[in-house]
Amino acid sequence: MRYKLAAFADEASQNIDEQISAMKSNGIDLLEIRGVDGTGIADITPSKAKEVRAKLDASGISVWSLGSPYGKIGIGDDYEKHLDSFKHGIELCDILGARHIRLFSFYDSEGCFDEVAKRLSGFVDAAKGTGIILCHENEKGIYGDIADRCLEIHKSFPEIRAVFDPANFIQSGQDTADAWKKLNPYIEYMHIKDALPDGTVVPAGKGIGNLPFLLSQYSGEVLTIEPHLTVFDGLNDLERSEKSKVGEYSYPDNLTAFEAAVSALKELI
Repeated sequence: MRYKLAAFADEASQNIDEQISAMKSNGIDLLEIRGVDGTGIADITPSKAKEVRAKLDASGISVWSLGSPYGKIGIGDDYEKHLDSFKHGIELCDILGARHIRLFSFYDSEGCFDEVAKRLSGFVDAAKGTGIILCHENEKGIYGDIADRCLEIHKSFPEIRAVFDPANFIQSGQDTADAWKKLNPYIEYMHIKDALPDGTVVPAGKGIGNLPFLLSQYSGEVLTIEPHLTVFDGLNDLERSEKSKVGEYSYPDNLTAFEAAVSALKELI
């Protein structure tokens, strides 16, 4: 396998020890760290980050990226406070050994590129000289939700790379193959998520995300598994006829959903 697999292991468990266990049992040694023991990564303290780093080091796991919420606020929200949080994230990257920060381009911002650009400039300036690579993820409802607006961001900020998320493009009505052709020069890594035409997230290769094509074109190394699969409490207790109403890709618990997402990607590869 030429790829290196990373994961949002908080989808297996909020508990960091259980995240490590899920990663080890699935052969994954890179973490896109988003939640730790019930706290979002942007809100953990430096002392907590050091504790987490020690556990990860002891398990042979490295932090690939800070799966941050930076840029996931409204265009009219308090940016200065948000920028302070971003600067805290840079400190966390140093402690955790992360060389990437995943970020977004603000909600309620359609038609507001100048305002988006001002805020992204603040992130870029704060990260300058740190060696940290900022990576913009296409997300439904933010400025960069479709390929053309993502392209506008990357052309304006060559130092911001792309996290390509197929399911998010589907949910924004964007064809993924067309998006790939436009954004390929800027792609740093991929989030592995697929979806049906109605936006429902399904295992890799089971939706309309063109995952086989995307993987065949991808020249990078790292793929981050982001399950986002339906977890249905009490699924095992349902009768067969009732299970069919829940959906083919529904799982009884988070760990099972996580393992299904990993298996689907490995099968696709």
